[in-house]
Amino acid sequence: MDDRRTPSLTVRPLESGRGVRAAGEIGLATHTIWERVLEQAVREGEAVYQLELSEVTFVDVAGAGALAAAAGRLGEGRRFVVRRPPSALCRVLETFWPGLSTIEVSMS
Repeated sequence: MDDRRTPSLTVRPLESGRGVRAAGEIGLATHTIWERVLEQAVREGEAVYQLELSEVTFVDVAGAGALAAAAGRLGEGRRFVVRRPPSALCRVLETFWPGLSTIEVSMS
C-alpha cells in the first residue's frame, strides 16, 4: 500500500481584519496557490495584510522567496504581518532576507 499523499494548501479569508489563514504545506505542489494568494494581497492595497500560518506545517525556500518577493512589491508604508509561522520560515527569512521591513513576524 502506498501511504504517500499529495501535499495540499488551503487558504480562507480571516474572520476579522484583512488577510488569510493558510493550512497545509507550502512546497512544490502548492506554489501556484501560494503565489496567487500573495499576488492578490499585493493588489488589494491594504496597509497591513495578515497571513495567519499557524496551521502551515512546512514552507520550502521557494515559498519563503515568493513571500519576500511579494513583500518587495508592497510599496511605501505597507507590510505583511505573518502570524505564528513555522520556525523554519523564520530562519529562512532571517538568513536570506534579513531586515526586510515589509514583513513583520508575530508569534502571538
